[in-house]
Amino acid sequence: MRKTKLSGIILLLITAVIWGSSFVAQSIGMESIDAFTFTGIRTTLGMLFLLPFTLIINKGFDSSLKTLKAGLILGVVFSIAQNFQQFAFYYSTSGKIAFITAFYMFFVPLFSVIFLRKKVGVLTWLSILLGLVGLFLLCINPSDMTAINLGDILAFCCAIFYAVQIMLIDKFLDDGVNGIQLSFMQFLVAAVISVVAMFIFEKPVLADIKTAAPSLLYSGIMSCGIAYTLQIVGQKNTSPVVASLLMCLESVFAVISAAIILHESMLPREIIGCVIMFVAIILSQVSESFSSKKKNPDSAEHI
Repeated sequence: MRKTKLSGIILLLITAVIWGSSFVAQSIGMESIDAFTFTGIRTTLGMLFLLPFTLIINKGFDSSLKTLKAGLILGVVFSIAQNFQQFAFYYSTSGKIAFITAFYMFFVPLFSVIFLRKKVGVLTWLSILLGLVGLFLLCINPSDMTAINLGDILAFCCAIFYAVQIMLIDKFLDDGVNGIQLSFMQFLVAAVISVVAMFIFEKPVLADIKTAAPSLLYSGIMSCGIAYTLQIVGQKNTSPVVASLLMCLESVFAVISAAIILHESMLPREIIGCVIMFVAIILSQVSESFSSKKKNPDSAEHI
């Protein structure tokens, strides 16, 4: 089991703060430009920001088949997750999208059962049940059971692919793939996919892009270039359990940022749903932590 270091905890905490505030930038940017345009430019900025670091730190590119394959797979999954999330802003608020996105914390242990044949404890299943209750309160009006917000569904799909992304990063790092180059290739592949989709399905206007420039710069450089790289480097020095617990705090920072900057408010039912989901997220990580300690008693002191 990967040992947790203080440096990893700090990097992932910074990541959560940047990601949370980025939801506000994404929401503001969507007032001027379309989803593929935002994601395409955002990931391109992240890729360009990382280019000199990749060349300097790595002294060039690792062109091995293992690294290229890892970057391609991760980039495709990341592109799908990013675009699902960005399209959700057409229909839902940044605070709700952030909390639903945090549902990836449940899919990580669930996918471990399905694909890796790992056993999941009672607490984890209880957390999944609580999460579903919280998601119901957050997304569905009990007085109109048929009125499900399309943005909520898109954010839910995004959470699935983010769970896959987290598991892939963990696997590729264990396989010895360089973290900085993996982050760069992730954005390169996502940028190509999104930019192509932008020109096929949308009509980007330069004046509108200039209007959205502050949001694009923050989301592209801070959230993509810096935060997603910190995620990969931070995960390298953190156990998966602690890493996922820290990263799920982005939903809290997103709601706080939305309340301060966008003056977004939520219904009491939605607030209760968020609280239940957050409790479920914490419970799922505590359950996984206990399970890890039982299997690796020597690593307990590092968690």
